Amino acid sequence: MILYNWNSSSTLATVLALAIISPIIAVFFSAFLGDTTLWPHLFSTVLPRYVYNTLVLMLGVGILSSVFGISSAWVVTRYNFFGKKIFEWALLLPAAVPAYIIAYTYTDFLEYAGSFQKTLREIFNWDSSSDYWFPEIRSMSGAILVMSCVLYPYVYMMTRASFLTVPISFYQTSLIYGRNSFFSVALPLARPGIFAGLALVLMETISDFGTVEYFALETLTLGVFNVWLGMNSLSGASQISSVLFIFVVILLTIEYLARRRQRFHELSSGQNMLISENLSNSKKLICFLVCLVPIFLGFIVPVIILLDFVISGFSIINFSEIFKTALTSITVAIAGAFFVMLSSVLLILISNYKSNNFHKIIIFLASCGYALPGTILAVGIVIFVGWLNSLINFHLSYVAGGFIVLIFAYVTRFLAVGNAAIRSGILKVHPNAMDASSSMGIGFYKSIRKIILPLIYSNVLVGGILVFVDILKELPITLLLRPFNFETLSTYVYQYASDELLQESSFAALIIILVGLGPVIFLNSKLQRVSKKKKSS
Repeated sequence: MILYNWNSSSTLATVLALAIISPIIAVFFSAFLGDTTLWPHLFSTVLPRYVYNTLVLMLGVGILSSVFGISSAWVVTRYNFFGKKIFEWALLLPAAVPAYIIAYTYTDFLEYAGSFQKTLREIFNWDSSSDYWFPEIRSMSGAILVMSCVLYPYVYMMTRASFLTVPISFYQTSLIYGRNSFFSVALPLARPGIFAGLALVLMETISDFGTVEYFALETLTLGVFNVWLGMNSLSGASQISSVLFIFVVILLTIEYLARRRQRFHELSSGQNMLISENLSNSKKLICFLVCLVPIFLGFIVPVIILLDFVISGFSIINFSEIFKTALTSITVAIAGAFFVMLSSVLLILISNYKSNNFHKIIIFLASCGYALPGTILAVGIVIFVGWLNSLINFHLSYVAGGFIVLIFAYVTRFLAVGNAAIRSGILKVHPNAMDASSSMGIGFYKSIRKIILPLIYSNVLVGGILVFVDILKELPITLLLRPFNFETLSTYVYQYASDELLQESSFAALIIILVGLGPVIFLNSKLQRVSKKKKSS
């Protein structure tokens, strides 16, 4: 492929990527040009503990999310069993549940004063905690469980999309040689999708604040808040954030290296979809349980608890205010998802077809906003926008300016999500497709619109829905950058739940979940269309 130098497309992508990187650079300026005397103190006291807890949390959530996501994706793709059609979309439902909400609900349900342990004491006549042992929900293992239950859909969605596109000839070849089709074909070829989903899970894990703060786990993210608010040191907080930045750069690099050579193309005609296999009743039950467990833990249980809160606190819930807030949240999430995916399509396609190595590095670094906690990233955006406004006076109203800054913050924060989805889709496009279009005299952007976008449409859809749900659940950036009197569902839930007013916030939390159901069902219908097309081809 031709190595492109500077051109209008690469210049556009570089300027856009540099604008997205600028808030991150502002954070690093604060970290290394501020009070650097804190570095030795951090290294000798809290930083090793923060790093250790973060690594343990990442390892636990990564393993459990992979087990849930890969096993369920293979089961619903490969086998016929009772409830399969429901599980195909139901397995995506936990993605709509914010981690901090499931932490609140499980803690209220499973702690010593919760209804579950009360019931156990009544049944077995236990008088106190000394009479029995019960696992502590506010612990590292508890955080791993609740976070895995809502993050595994990243792995499930990407893995299932990969399983659906594996050519049937590959499975047939494995059967000829007596090899296991899952370990020999499906898993290796789905590795790009698995790594993309797992990278998103781990980046969500290291940037989570609500869950680790509620469970009192001293991770790097919580350390940022402790140093900033407790020690009143933005430089110290930025220094810890720079360590988080290194973590996510490593994750993105591993993901890129693991799948940059992973390409496969079906050259033969005919049926391209693996026929689902019929099983014995005992194996059908196992498949049923494999799919039911993550849904039960990540969706059914928290929704039941929230419904109980809504019923018991019906008279004190302000429904009109919540519905108004819900409309605002949906509008902001749609706008944010649109601009994130637009940026991802431009950056990744230009990087793939019209850029040199320098452009690729800049575009790659633009994905790293996921590394920083939302609060620190918001500070970087405020610094950058303030500097930019001093050079170019925007003359915008506070509300309009605040909304634009908020959307820009979402693009900076969630661009990695869109980029991962688009990169995964580009692997399905034959390298000669753009060259053939160019040889026919068709321009670059018209070729993208006519050839590339239809081929990666499902990936754009997957990325857009992931970003939409992420923005709907996003908390710290919205808290700091929203205009006055601008409330979203996430800020509404957090403000009440942080004051232990779970009943007042329960209906808003349910709306966050319910709003995510529509896109989830729509996404599954698109994946089903892909499956049907391949079966009929």
